[in-house]
Amino acid sequence: MKESNTIIESDNTLTTEYAVKKAYKSIVEQGRQIQLVAKYVDDNFSKAVELIIGCSGRLIISGMGKSGIIGKKIAATMASTGTSSFFIHPGEAFHGDLGMIQPEDVILLIANSGETDEVLKLIPSLKQFGNKIIAMTGAPQSTLAKNADITINVKIEKEVCPNNLAPTTSTTATLVMGDALAIALIYLRDFQPHQFALYHPGGSLGKKLLTSVADVMHTKNLPFVMPDDTMHDVILTMTNSTLGLAIVQHNGLLEGIITDGDLRRSLMQYSDYKVLTATDMMTIIPITISQDHMLAEAEEIMRENHIKNVLVVDNNDSNAVVGVLEYFQS
Repeated sequence: MKESNTIIESDNTLTTEYAVKKAYKSIVEQGRQIQLVAKYVDDNFSKAVELIIGCSGRLIISGMGKSGIIGKKIAATMASTGTSSFFIHPGEAFHGDLGMIQPEDVILLIANSGETDEVLKLIPSLKQFGNKIIAMTGAPQSTLAKNADITINVKIEKEVCPNNLAPTTSTTATLVMGDALAIALIYLRDFQPHQFALYHPGGSLGKKLLTSVADVMHTKNLPFVMPDDTMHDVILTMTNSTLGLAIVQHNGLLEGIITDGDLRRSLMQYSDYKVLTATDMMTIIPITISQDHMLAEAEEIMRENHIKNVLVVDNNDSNAVVGVLEYFQS
């Protein structure tokens, strides 16, 4: 019999096509249940936000197994958006890492069942330290919830796992609620993109938000031409440059710009193009940006105007070109 990537279907076996359809439905079902979880953004959620924002210490998150994995992500999101936070493994905490916790810290304990032994073992020590405890659980009547100062409910109808066993919808709901906490805190802190970039200096986003136009603009051998330069002079200048443009200036002041597009349009418009000068071909009042602006802002301007280059002018003189910035998509 010829082998196949799918299972040969009989009355009681499944095909790959059937399984893929179920996978699709699982995404739809998780989306539906996540929308239902939104009702738990309630008074308890508000109290948790107020507790965290008013905390003079850190937000320390702990959870076991899949809840721990979600907890690590929530802690990372919090830390990158202005809320000092880190994850602590409950087992390691019970064996010495509790020393990392200070009384002023707020503790977020995550357990869908609310009965995870490794998590519950931490509660007596945390209460002795005087820490405030936020529980995030799908069981609001659980031991964890009863021992917490505030409980955030993430109860779902059922897992999308066909056996209702593997943490799927429950972990998604917990992750979404953690993100919701982070979003609320971002708004309360008025957390801005440049602050976000400070925690992401190595990534492309950090580079854009922390880099100024002056840091990356071209400044050497800029393709300047005079208003009365001939087309031959303009083409020669553009050819000798890698920027694909010519900057028209007079007495050190910007008059216009000539791009490849301007050059082609001039060739099509005039039959006797050899008599054309830079003034005839240039675009007057070109788009410019000052050198102290951030790279992210400059790239946004270039995207909005569908241009690949923007002229950089002196901070104190909008008619003095000091560089050219090329758009690059990272």
